[in-house]
Amino acid sequence: MTAQGTAAGGFGVPEPFGARLRRAMDTRGPLCVGIDPHASLLHAWGLADDVAGLERFSRTVVAALADRVAVLKPQSAFYERFGSRGVAVLERTVTEAREAGALVVMDAKRGDIGSTMDAYAAAYLDPGSPLFSDALTVSPYLGFGALAPAAEAAAAGGAGLFVLALTSNPEGREVQRAVGEGGSTVAATVLRRLAERNAGAEPLGSFGAVVGATLGDLSAFDLAVNGPLLAPGIGAQGATPADLPAVFGDAVGNVVPSVSRGVLRHGPDETGLRNSAAAFADAVRAAVT
Repeated sequence: MTAQGTAAGGFGVPEPFGARLRRAMDTRGPLCVGIDPHASLLHAWGLADDVAGLERFSRTVVAALADRVAVLKPQSAFYERFGSRGVAVLERTVTEAREAGALVVMDAKRGDIGSTMDAYAAAYLDPGSPLFSDALTVSPYLGFGALAPAAEAAAAGGAGLFVLALTSNPEGREVQRAVGEGGSTVAATVLRRLAERNAGAEPLGSFGAVVGATLGDLSAFDLAVNGPLLAPGIGAQGATPADLPAVFGDAVGNVVPSVSRGVLRHGPDETGLRNSAAAFADAVRAAVT
């Protein structure tokens, strides 16, 4: 079964995201490449900052990488800024990337309550949606329990979630490292709740955390959530694959390092994109094994 396998045991039951991700990381290398078509990068590629440039950029990245990297992560905001035409490009990007074999993590960082969270879940985690992705980034800061509709939709559709836990932006500390009533930090509580969601899952749970690769020693936090750790910060933000063992400790085998500009700056040449992604994947594999 390919990374995009949707059935386990032949009974139409969706294969969990965690199992598909583990297989993709083991066969293609543990790497996520972000698709971030911001204006400066479009210009660097010689493209106009318009819908045509957006589509050319996205299709080039997909053509170069979707058949070989484990994960592609489009940033929804860079498509939404063009309105409905940009969202249409995002839909095609997701579909074409998944058809080529990559797992798609939609970087939308959604977080809300009740029926609104239900609607976000339907948009990104319902297999019948044109924006259906293998996983979605979500924010837990309306309460972890408010993410229940997304978690339930993900489980039903064989998808996953990446929940913001320890992000690399300096502003995140004031919320994520704040101490709650029980004496635990907010981030520690998020990690604990993810571990509970993933209890008993094999070979890997489908509910992961976003943990910045630039944060240094995180030994104060229990990162053993039995799920993937999406780790932005490799490349242009300053972290290197060699830093991963020191940051993630015993959980390093479940890390999905995410690089964007470090790879994308080699476009629009498809060979340059492929070679850069392959070099990062090889460096990560060497560092974590």
